[in-house]
Amino acid sequence: MHKTCETLGFAGEFRYASKMPESLDKTTMDRRYAERCRARRDLLAAIGLDPQSLPVRERAAIEALAGEVLSLREDRARLKHELETAAHLADRDALCPIFNRRAFERELAREISLAERYGTPLCMLFIDLDRFKLINDRFGHATGDTVIKHVAETLVENLRQSDIVGRLGGDEFGIAFTHAELSDAKIKAAKLESLIGAIVVRDAENNGLESVHLGASCGVAEWRRGRNAASLIAEADETMFRRKNEKKRAREGAGTQDRF
Repeated sequence: MHKTCETLGFAGEFRYASKMPESLDKTTMDRRYAERCRARRDLLAAIGLDPQSLPVRERAAIEALAGEVLSLREDRARLKHELETAAHLADRDALCPIFNRRAFERELAREISLAERYGTPLCMLFIDLDRFKLINDRFGHATGDTVIKHVAETLVENLRQSDIVGRLGGDEFGIAFTHAELSDAKIKAAKLESLIGAIVVRDAENNGLESVHLGASCGVAEWRRGRNAASLIAEADETMFRRKNEKKRAREGAGTQDRF
C-alpha cells in the first residue's frame, strides 16, 4: 500500500489517512479522500500548474507536496477551533452557562472603556442569594448546585443580550447593565429580587414536605468617570450588604428569624 501511494504521489495522503480515528467508517474516509483530492487539484490550479503536463515523477512529487500543504492547512484549522473552544470554556463558570469572575471582570472593564469613550451610562448589579447556606445545609450541596444553575438561567432569561452576567463566586452573581441609567437598573434589580424570591426549594427525599424559599439581595452601583471595574464591583457589593441588612432588620422587627 505504501509503495503504491508513493508511486502515485499520494504518500502524504496516506499518512494523513493513517491518522484518522479508527471509528471513521469507510464511506466517511472515502468522502474525505475525495474532498482532499479536489482541494489538491484546486491548489495546483491556483499556482498555475497543470499536473498532466509534467513527467510522472515530477507530477507525483508536486501532488504529494500539495497534499502535505493541505494537511497543514487542515491541522491549522483544527488547532484554531480547539483554541477557540478552550478559550470559550476558560471563560465559563464551572456550573453555569455564564461568565466566571475573571471573564466578567474583563468584560466589565471593556464596557467601562466604551462608556468612557462614548459617554454612555453603565450600572453594575451585585446579587447575593438569601438562605442559600440553609438550603445547602438542609438539602445537600447537589441541591445547592441545582439552585445555582436555576438562578443563572433565570438571570439570563430576564436580561437583554447586551447585558453581561457572571458568577462571582459561591452564591454571588454580577450583572453589567449596559446603556442603563441608575433608575432603570434599580427597577431591574427589584424585578430580579422578586423572581429569585419566588423560587421554592423542596426536599426531594421527603416527598417535598420540607421546603425553603430562596431569596436575593441586590446592590446597584452607577459607573462614574475615573472608576475602574474593581471599584464599581466593590461599591455594588457594599450596596448589596446594606440591602441584606435592611431585610434582616425588617424580619427581626416583624419577630421572624431567618438564616441568611
